Amino acid sequence: MSTVGPDAPLTHRRVWKIAAPIVLSNATVPLLGAVDTGVVGQMGLAAPIGAVGLGAVILATLYWIFSFLRMGTSGLAAQAHGTGDAAERAAILLRALLIGAVAGFALILAQNLLIRGAFALAPATPEVEVLARGYLAIRIWGAPATIALFAVSGWLLAVERTRAMVAVQLWITGLNLVLDLWFVLGLGWGVAGVATATLIAEWTGLALGLWLCRSTFGPGFAAARARLWDRAALRLMLDVNRDIMIRSVLLQLSFTTFIFLGAREGDVTLAANQILLQFLEITAYALDGFAFAAEALVGQAVGLRRPDAVRRAAALTLFWGFAGALALGLIFALVGPALIDLMATAPDVRAEARAFLPWVVAAPLIGTAAWTYDGIFIGATLTRTMRNLMVPCVAIYGLALALLVPAFGNHGLWAALAVLNLSRSFAMWRRAPEAEAKAAALPAATR
Repeated sequence: MSTVGPDAPLTHRRVWKIAAPIVLSNATVPLLGAVDTGVVGQMGLAAPIGAVGLGAVILATLYWIFSFLRMGTSGLAAQAHGTGDAAERAAILLRALLIGAVAGFALILAQNLLIRGAFALAPATPEVEVLARGYLAIRIWGAPATIALFAVSGWLLAVERTRAMVAVQLWITGLNLVLDLWFVLGLGWGVAGVATATLIAEWTGLALGLWLCRSTFGPGFAAARARLWDRAALRLMLDVNRDIMIRSVLLQLSFTTFIFLGAREGDVTLAANQILLQFLEITAYALDGFAFAAEALVGQAVGLRRPDAVRRAAALTLFWGFAGALALGLIFALVGPALIDLMATAPDVRAEARAFLPWVVAAPLIGTAAWTYDGIFIGATLTRTMRNLMVPCVAIYGLALALLVPAFGNHGLWAALAVLNLSRSFAMWRRAPEAEAKAAALPAATR
């Protein structure tokens, strides 16, 4: 399958051609866990549900550590696509797949230590723990496939093959559903059936993804393989991925702190915050499409050495990011109370969630610039700058928490989260011209 030429006109239509499939693909992500939980719930027992839920959370946390591979791959591959260097573009995928394989098999080798550590941090009843251990013992063998899929997704995004990304995600979700029903309800395999179904879906999903990237393994494969161990390219990939990982850990710690501090406000407030965080999850999945578009388009523009194209790509993705944020804010304002009532039946939780709903209405507009700039910086591989900017922003967030939470309680907590996103937006806006400067740093690419 052909890729879109990096020098194609930068239009609103092109942005949407990248973003729309990603939004659809993201919408299927939560379905995987819902399918597993729903099918095992038909067994009529509580322990299997708890075991699958706990096991899935443990694996999701481990895999999240390696999600930097998608972002790092997309920025580097988009730039190679922009320069027209097909051999390097293919070599980037091969290097990322190698990293994914090594990381996945390292998790398999360390599984006993990791599982023991996980249950030490989150102990469960003996029955749930036994079932969860069995679930993890099967699912862990999918680690190389799952981590490698980060690389495949990043590469497909870089060359604007977002429909292929959707195809892979829909295949994994659909096959998992069919096999869940067969293994659990048909064959009576229980928790082991759920784990086996997901394992098969992960590996066949990787196989489909590699088939969709088959151009990489065509006539130019020998040239790509010859560059696989290029020291400068390997060092660049490792540096980019390291910077993204550090930045992501800092961001995740910020959200974890939000949840933990919210728990101190009491069970009702904790429940209300949990409901409202689902609104933020919807926002992230929806607006990620424009951030992903920025990764691809800015990366290609840098590869083309065209500062004007970088500026145009940034402007288009920011425009649609704000448009999407405004639409989501209006939707939350209009139907937020009804959604809260659907998600909670307790009157006190409903009332508490409605009291803090205005923060969620404002959240998309407050956060969209930061999220889109993430894509712009990743596309330009300004990952060290992104990492360094995250440090003072987290410090400002910590100061906001220290000042606002004691004075205003949960309102102060939500205000501090807004401060984090605003500070990130401002910091990256100030440094955004570096993306154009990077594109102008070398002579125009020869294609």
